[in-house]
Order: sequence, then structure tokens, then C-alpha cells
Amino acid sequence: MHNAITYTWRAALVIAAAVAVRPSPTAAEGQTHPTAEPRDGQHDFDFELGRWKMHLKRLKERLQGSHEWIEFSGTSVTRPAWNGKAQVEEFEVDSPVAGHIEGMTVRLYSPTSHQWSLYWANQKNGHFDVPTVGEFKDGRGEFYDQELYEGRMILVRYVWSNITRRSAHFEQSFSTDGGKT
Repeated sequence: MHNAITYTWRAALVIAAAVAVRPSPTAAEGQTHPTAEPRDGQHDFDFELGRWKMHLKRLKERLQGSHEWIEFSGTSVTRPAWNGKAQVEEFEVDSPVAGHIEGMTVRLYSPTSHQWSLYWANQKNGHFDVPTVGEFKDGRGEFYDQELYEGRMILVRYVWSNITRRSAHFEQSFSTDGGKT
């Protein structure tokens, strides 16, 4: 039995950020209150373990206003490492339009920061890209990095959502203006 993962690469990214400002405590408020321990997320990617059938859609031209999608089908095989604190995914898809893609993702969990670092490599360039870093909250994983794309730095966001035992959704978004669009 195979599971299914849907991958979607999008052309734009919208980020909302809020900064909470807390004033310094006064002498009367100087008492410390216990804070919640950070959630241990080392098993957040366990849904990816095993062999998956995949369907991937990618915009033909990224960051160019394109609305034409190229579709790929293939498989992903993910194995655990380091007692759950790491994973290795082998990724292989084909498209009649765009050809063959083989890649690898190495996911490393930091028990200190409680975040994952995702390292992607493909057979075309033979090296790992900069890590995409983030975490899961309420069943949704968000991961960010900055990458050089066609001579300019862009912001990249990965989102894992709609995760069940038999399926999951992944999308990758790009922004040339620091996340405004």
C-alpha cells in the first residue's frame, strides 16, 4: 500500500509577522512565573517515513507571473536516522514535459532550538542547498530560508499541511520582496 503526498511549488509568498513587546517588569512584578517547556518536535516528520507515491505540480516559470503548471509523478522513500532526530528522503519524479528529477532531503532536528533544518540536494548540482529552518505548530510545519535565484536573493517558504496517516500536502513559495508578496 502506498501513501500519497501532493507537492505544489508556488510563485509568491505572503508572510504575516507580529512582534510582541513586553515592558520590563517593575519591582513588584519582578517575580518570575514558570514558562511552558518548548514542545519536543523530533517526531514531527514521522508521517513521511516509508514509501510514498507523489504527485508534484510546479509553475513552468517561477517568479515570472506564470500560470502554467508542469506535473510530475513519482516516489519518495524516507528513512529515519539518529533515533528519530534525523531523516533521509530519496525523491524521484518524472514529467513528460520537464523530464526527470532525482533529489534528496536530509532533515535534522535540533533538541536545543526545537527546530528542523532541511537540506535539499539534486542530481543536477550534486550539493546541498542552504538549510530551510522551521518547526511544526498545531499540525502545520513552516520552514524558511533565503536563496540565490537567477542572480538575486529571494525568500523561500515551505509549508507542510493537511497531514494524515495516508496523505500530506507540501508547498514551496518564493518572494522577491522579503515576503510582502
